[in-house]
Amino acid sequence: MSMSLVRLGNKQRQFLAFTVFTFLLFALPVSTSAEDEQSIAALRRMGKAFASIASKASPAVVGIRATKAARGDFQPRDRSSRDPYSPFDEDLFDYFFRRRSPRRYEREAPRQVAQGSGFVVTADGYILTNNHLVGETEDVSVQLNDGRKLKAKVIGTDPETDVAVIKVEAENLPYVELANSDMLEVGEWVIAIGNPFGLSHTVTAGIVSAKGRSQIGVADYEDFIQTDAAINFGNSGGPLLNLDGKAVGINTAIIGPGGNVGIGLAIPINMARAVYEQLKENGKVVRGFLGVGISDLEAGMGEFFGFKDGKGVLVTSVMEDSAAQKAGIERDDVIVEFEGEPVVTANELINRVAVHKPGSEVELVVLREGKRNTVQVVLGKRPQDGTEAAGGRARPQEQLGLSVQTLTDELAERLGYENVSGVVVTEVGAGSPADEYGIEPGMVITEVNRESVRNVRQFNEALAKASEKGKALLRIRSEEGTSIVLVPLAGE
Repeated sequence: MSMSLVRLGNKQRQFLAFTVFTFLLFALPVSTSAEDEQSIAALRRMGKAFASIASKASPAVVGIRATKAARGDFQPRDRSSRDPYSPFDEDLFDYFFRRRSPRRYEREAPRQVAQGSGFVVTADGYILTNNHLVGETEDVSVQLNDGRKLKAKVIGTDPETDVAVIKVEAENLPYVELANSDMLEVGEWVIAIGNPFGLSHTVTAGIVSAKGRSQIGVADYEDFIQTDAAINFGNSGGPLLNLDGKAVGINTAIIGPGGNVGIGLAIPINMARAVYEQLKENGKVVRGFLGVGISDLEAGMGEFFGFKDGKGVLVTSVMEDSAAQKAGIERDDVIVEFEGEPVVTANELINRVAVHKPGSEVELVVLREGKRNTVQVVLGKRPQDGTEAAGGRARPQEQLGLSVQTLTDELAERLGYENVSGVVVTEVGAGSPADEYGIEPGMVITEVNRESVRNVRQFNEALAKASEKGKALLRIRSEEGTSIVLVPLAGE
C-alpha cells in the first residue's frame, strides 16, 4: 500500500490552527471545571463524615457543673492576681485547664462553681471527665443532650492523671465507645466536642499534631495527645474522637496565653481506661511499682554499656527488696522493651508501669553488656508518698522547682565529677526558687542543710526535714567549683 504526502496550503494551515485553538479554548475550562467538581465532592464527603460523627457522638457528650464551699480565710479579691488555672470561677474567661492552686474569695462569694464537659461511656450512666473539674467538690450536676439535668455521684478521682469518673442514675443512655489510642497516628483527623464558654455541643476538627507530650505540668503522669482541633475554656473533660466516632482521648488542657492557639492536649484513652476501671471497681487507683531509678539513654551512650547506639532506658539504681531487684534487674541495665513494645524514654516506661496493678506480671527485655535478656517481673505497690514514680524516677520537687536523679559513677564520669556523690539536677522550672537562685541542670547537689545526700531518696528525706524550717542550705558542685546557696522553700 502506497502512501502519499499531502501538503497544506496557507489557508488550510490557518484554518487548522484556528480549529485547534478553538478546541483548546473550550476544552480546558471543561477539564478544570471537572477537577473542581471532584475536589468539591471530596470536601462534601469529608463534611458529611464529620457531620455523621458529630450526630453519633454528640448525644453522649454532657455539660458538667460542679460546686464546692469557698475557703474560710476570705479576703477581698484582687482581680489582677486571679489563678487562671482554676475552673472554679463565675467568669468562664478565667477558666483554664490545669490543676487548681489555692485561692481566696471575698465573703460575698460563699460557693465556687466550675463548668466543663464529660462523656457517657456506658448506657447506665458512667461518665468520664477531668479530676480538676469535679475533684473535691460537694455537688455535681450533669446536663444531658436531651435537656435533662441530673445529680451526679463522684465515683472516684485520680489527680495524678487528671481523670475522674462520675455517674448519673439513668438507663439506655447514648454513649461513646472507646478506641485504642495506641493505634492513633500523627496527622490523623480528630474531632473535639464539648461546651466551650458554655456553648453546648460545640464541634471542632483538626489533626493529631504529636503524641507522647510530657513534662507539661498538668499532671504527674503525662502522655498527652497534642491536637490543633480548636479547644477552648469549657472543653475540658470532653471527648477527642477519631473518624470512627470513638474516643481516643479526654480533652484536658491548652497551651497558650489564655485561649485556643492550636495547641490542645488530651489524655490518651488507653491511660484513662485503665484509671476508669480501677475507679469504677475500687473508687481509687493503686499503681504498680518497678523500683528502679531510670534516665533517658542519650545518643552516644550505648557504647559505654556494651552495645551500639540505640533506643532504651538506662537503669541508674535499683531499690533494695524491690520488684526489679527480685527479678534480677541490675544497675546499668538498659530496658529496651516492656510487654513486647519498644521503650524509648523514661517517661514512657513510667506511664506503662503505672497502668498495671500491683501483683501484675510483666515482661521486660534488658540489655546487659550488649546481651539481650528477657525478665519476668511481678510489680510491687507504688509507695503512697510518691517519693519515686512508678518507674522509679523522682518526681519534680515542687518546693524547689527542680528534678533530680542519683549521680551514678558512670554519670559522674561523663559529667566530669570525679569522687563526687549526690544528685544531679535534670530540670529546673522557670521562675521557681531554684531558677531564681541560679541552680541549673547539670549541677550536683551534695548536701542539704549540711546533711550529705548520695541518692534521690536521701535528698527527698533531707528536703522534707528542711521544709520544716522553710529553707534549704544547698552545697552545689558545678564546672566553676563548689558553692553554697540558701534557698527559701515554696509553701506546700
